[in-house]
Amino acid sequence: MLRLISFSNPRMAQAFVDYMATLHIKIEMRHQHQQVELWLSDDSAESMVRRELEQFIQNPSDPRYLAASWQSGNLDANIRYRRAEGKSTLYQQIRQQGGVLTFSVIVICIIVYGLMQIFGDDSLLDLLGYPANNSQYIQLWRWVSHVFLHFSLLHILFNLVWWWYLGGPLERRLGTGKLLEITLLSAILSGYGQAVFSGHLFGGLSGVVYALIGYSWLSGERAPQRGVFLQRSLMVFALVWLIIGYVGVLGISIGNAAHAGGLAVGLALAWWDTRSSKR
Repeated sequence: MLRLISFSNPRMAQAFVDYMATLHIKIEMRHQHQQVELWLSDDSAESMVRRELEQFIQNPSDPRYLAASWQSGNLDANIRYRRAEGKSTLYQQIRQQGGVLTFSVIVICIIVYGLMQIFGDDSLLDLLGYPANNSQYIQLWRWVSHVFLHFSLLHILFNLVWWWYLGGPLERRLGTGKLLEITLLSAILSGYGQAVFSGHLFGGLSGVVYALIGYSWLSGERAPQRGVFLQRSLMVFALVWLIIGYVGVLGISIGNAAHAGGLAVGLALAWWDTRSSKR
């Protein structure tokens, strides 16, 4: 075991430990009086850990450290929050999770869902639904706007929680442009696959969500230094849910083709973006 450093702020120490865990480096925290010591178990990784530690000390509020703490569940590691300086609101804490695109999509989905409750599903399908025929193909918004349509409270809650959980850290770490790229490509391609499979009467953000699942997981496996990843257990859950949808044991309508298409898009984009990275 090699002693690296000691911190007086335990949340700061936890943030660095969480980030190094994304690089598959285990660091142990030991509490000594009012200090928290960090110990490295693998001495061969010392030089790399020292470099990362230096960068962390220079800018501990970098979004990649927040993202690592979020993924691990150690939200108290967000060192920008200090309870002694005043209570942060729930909105402020949620706002730290994502950027402008993350929250814009959430707001649009909620507004569209509210309008569907007022005017009916058919009215919004006629306006935002996937192109139904040749005359609608030139209405370019339809190739994407179908992702804003949700047909039940459970449907929209499930999709928005996943979108916020995955899209927020990705936007913070890789930028709004990358999240927009994944969203547009997966919306268009997963929507096309679902239309071929079941026709144009569908909607929901789940195809994009599955793209984020595939992208986050494969990026974390191939290039963890990018700070975007998904636990393997959640990836397994997503695959099991995909299989359950195809088997049809739940007795509900599920956009299986959109899920599979979105997952394929996310995996392909992640592979392309990390093709020069070492595992």
